[in-house]
Amino acid sequence: MTSESVRIDKWLWAARFFKTRSLATDAVDGGKVKLNGERVKPARGVKVGDRLEIDNGATEWEVLVRDLSDKRGSATIAQGLYEETERSLADKARRAEQRRLYQEPGEAIKGRPTKRDRRQLDRF
Repeated sequence: MTSESVRIDKWLWAARFFKTRSLATDAVDGGKVKLNGERVKPARGVKVGDRLEIDNGATEWEVLVRDLSDKRGSATIAQGLYEETERSLADKARRAEQRRLYQEPGEAIKGRPTKRDRRQLDRF
């Protein structure tokens, strides 16, 4: 909050997109995070107004940076650091609707499938 930019891996961790800073660093190195449409390195600075595309494996976001922080705070503080774009919200709603209408055949099975579960899966 004191400087004009914060390392992207620190900001992602502070904004609670990743559980640990090392996971955030690995995601940036792996190309799962793009700053203004470009792949960057973990030490790259994020400024207010930048657009980030984030894929943490479970969810994809497109956000605009609204505030800077290099310290992890509460979830309400973290949500104030960014604003999700309209396109990102529409994509999330579309994916949720698809999950509601079509469920994967093996999604209801918890743990290792039994012989009966396996036969039912093979029928699909």
